[in-house]
Amino acid sequence: MLARPRSGAFSRIIALALTSLILITAAMCFPFLEISRMGIGNATSLIGVALAYSQGWLAPLTVVMLAFIIGLPALRAILLVYTLWPLSRGRPPYRRVVPAFRLSEELRPWSMAEIFVIGTAVALVKVAGLANVSLGPAFWAFCGVIVVNVASDAFTSTATIWDAIEDAGMATDGREMVEGRT
Repeated sequence: MLARPRSGAFSRIIALALTSLILITAAMCFPFLEISRMGIGNATSLIGVALAYSQGWLAPLTVVMLAFIIGLPALRAILLVYTLWPLSRGRPPYRRVVPAFRLSEELRPWSMAEIFVIGTAVALVKVAGLANVSLGPAFWAFCGVIVVNVASDAFTSTATIWDAIEDAGMATDGREMVEGRT
């Protein structure tokens, strides 16, 4: 046997996707980091970091930054819940489940949360010699998003999900098949 579906995997993936959404919301609301020097400090959130680029010719960077760091991981989590919720309950899938799950799989490599955290950590190491840097709860929530997304990816078997969609009576167009295999 090459692969066997894990019992309760869909429910675990849904729970991890909802956890990811909660952590993304927390990461947007709480302070991300605080920098202080000689008694003067400033704290900012993820939205504040993005809005720092919102003026002048760097304004499009704000949209791109928010899309890749917050929007794509959140959209992917929503699409996974949309796809798996009815399947985990033994009900027929929602009407647009095939394009939703396909989009979820296409977004997987574009979610840049881990790249943002690594870049932030490198920048903070450089700044730490000049000022006192404190990581806020949003930084740790964002690290939690990365861990939760890695766990979700470990539980996700795309072949099993496609099989469940097809077993529920939804027609797929075959693009989920690996080329060269029958």
